[in-house]
Amino acid sequence: MTTEPNIATIARRPLHMELVDCLRDMIVEGTLPPGSKIPERDLCERFGVSRTPMREALKVLAVEGLILLSPNRGAWVSKLTIGDLEEVFPVMGALEALSGELACERITDEQLADIRAAHEEMVEHYRAGRRADYFRLNRQIHHAILEAAGNATLAAQYRALDARLRRARYLANVSDRRWAQAVAEHEQILAALAARDGTKLAAVLKQHLRNKFETVREWLADHGER
Repeated sequence: MTTEPNIATIARRPLHMELVDCLRDMIVEGTLPPGSKIPERDLCERFGVSRTPMREALKVLAVEGLILLSPNRGAWVSKLTIGDLEEVFPVMGALEALSGELACERITDEQLADIRAAHEEMVEHYRAGRRADYFRLNRQIHHAILEAAGNATLAAQYRALDARLRRARYLANVSDRRWAQAVAEHEQILAALAARDGTKLAAVLKQHLRNKFETVREWLADHGER
């Protein structure tokens, strides 16, 4: 007796979405720097794809605000400006606060334990001065809180802005003082989450992001971006 195949088990992720992830990382990490032209042909050769999925990927990144598309000039990596980030950071702050409130209502003991373990590992990287590993765990913790919130609409809005802010945080140099302050804030985040204190966690997450914005603002001002 034959059975119908389970469509969910054989579904494949669209090629252009795989390209979106690769290109987004290149933009966030500065391999494709702000203001640079996207070398479509070279990238197609690098990834072994045709122009069609590449252009579909660029359309997605344009919606995310990471690139600019011109009918006659191709695609360009959008520049970081203080004005743009002044609009985005408060919105992200509100989303972070809401995710914290919902997470405190819904987080499981297992999810909390995972976040605590990630926090402890992140602190170890901080003490060892391993910035790349620290930022990886930092982002993982924020996404774990978002997942614990259990709200798909919130998650979609959060991820739409996350890449833009991640690029800003990646490019901006973090001073030793600000790094220590961020770790202290993460201690407060964990404590509020463990206490299931949604009001406290929302306030700490908002201030945490506000302080990140000040770091980015200073970096952009030093590099002549307005």
